[in-house]
Amino acid sequence: MNAPNRSSLATGLQLALLLLVAVLLLLPLLWLVSTSLKGPAEDIFTSPPALLPSQPSLEAYGRLFAANPMGTYLLNSTIVSALAVAANLLFCSLAAYPLARMRFRGRGLVLALVVATILIPFQVVMIPLYLLMVQIGLRNSLWALIVPQAATAFGIFLLRQSFLAVPVELEEAARIDGCTPVGEWWNVMLPAARADLITLAMFVFIGTWSDFLWPLIILDDPKLYTLPLGLQQLASSFSLDWRLVAAGSVVSILPVLLLFVLLQRYILPSASGDAVKG
Repeated sequence: MNAPNRSSLATGLQLALLLLVAVLLLLPLLWLVSTSLKGPAEDIFTSPPALLPSQPSLEAYGRLFAANPMGTYLLNSTIVSALAVAANLLFCSLAAYPLARMRFRGRGLVLALVVATILIPFQVVMIPLYLLMVQIGLRNSLWALIVPQAATAFGIFLLRQSFLAVPVELEEAARIDGCTPVGEWWNVMLPAARADLITLAMFVFIGTWSDFLWPLIILDDPKLYTLPLGLQQLASSFSLDWRLVAAGSVVSILPVLLLFVLLQRYILPSASGDAVKG
């Protein structure tokens, strides 16, 4: 077998392997969607299992929104996630800029302490954070979900590394044009770090959207429940309708998939060209 044929065979095997992995990863999602679309008269526990519904129906989605305040859960999750993303992009970029560009005593120690907090599990700070929310009067409010997520050590470190890759000449040119340090941050750093900003936004959105433990601890009012807490209400101890659970799970996944589809084309390696165009 000559070299071109071996290369074509290797490429074909790689594509086949990637396709197999993709199918295995998508199979649980396809099974979830299939279960949510099966009609009331259809047995979802058939043997062998049927991936495609024989009687497709949206009845489970209708009951999901008719018998449960899913609109309220979706609105609460959207508000919390959107504000957490906006706060992270603002505060993390403001904190990362001096750590990347400014020279001051103790900068290395500050960076080390920030990075070290990534290693602290949430369960360690959960009780002190709860007591703090009670003391400042934020318990049982959406602000109690937003404030702890307003800035993350991961976001600060990610944007700091992104800012370090921006050529110093761009800042010098902006300074000659009369930009203040805040202007350099806004007009040079943020456009150049666009890809990392979008990546951070996706991480924060997914983490906040899917968070279950902290809302469970800090919220008592069902009107303030986020989507994960609302889905938990579907699985009671006395009755469990897997069609409803599957439909609720699909509804909770769709915003994340939509966000990824809309933003994936912007996730490119950071380039100074973005700052030049800005």
